[in-house]
Amino acid sequence: MPFSNAAVRNLTLAITGASGSLFAREMLRLLDADERVAHVHLVVSPSALRVLAEESGINGRNSMVEKLLGRSSTKIVQLAYEDIGAPIASGSYPCNGMIVLPCSMGTLAGIAHGLAGNLIERAADVCLKERRRLILCVRETPLNLIHIRNMAAASEAGATIFPVIPTFYNHPQTVEDIAHNYVHRVLQHMGLPQPNAFQWNPAADSEP
Repeated sequence: MPFSNAAVRNLTLAITGASGSLFAREMLRLLDADERVAHVHLVVSPSALRVLAEESGINGRNSMVEKLLGRSSTKIVQLAYEDIGAPIASGSYPCNGMIVLPCSMGTLAGIAHGLAGNLIERAADVCLKERRRLILCVRETPLNLIHIRNMAAASEAGATIFPVIPTFYNHPQTVEDIAHNYVHRVLQHMGLPQPNAFQWNPAADSEP
């Protein structure tokens, strides 16, 4: 069941080393703008830093919030990938859910098998053991059998597998439109429906 709007307050966003940094930037922007979200913990993997440099021209590991948003934020806190003593590494910390966007196959494997070797894997493990919402926005193609089995294992443990797949029924005009609609779908699943999100309504198209 999705969270009620009143319940969603503290969220974690992890960015890992798969293609799709545009989606992560859009997610961070909407979370920062959403008044229902009080705190966002941002964790960026070393591989994600490489992808961000390749796709977005963002370099370095420090001040990622400012680099991704183009400004500072009072609600978003960057946590170190290696810091397994961070608040979100403990089940006693009141985190309402976690989104991994994009989620690499390596990160998926670590989560599916409970490795908890870094903050992203540990925070995801906490969400699973505490029965909190965990959305893994996997990004890879084609998929081999190991990938498919890891997705099944993570799903059986309680995660939602939410592949980064574009939609075209909303007639996107730019890649930003594609990212926008995808992120809206993820946020709706997290219990944060966006007021201007596209909603499929075939009846409206058939009206005279």
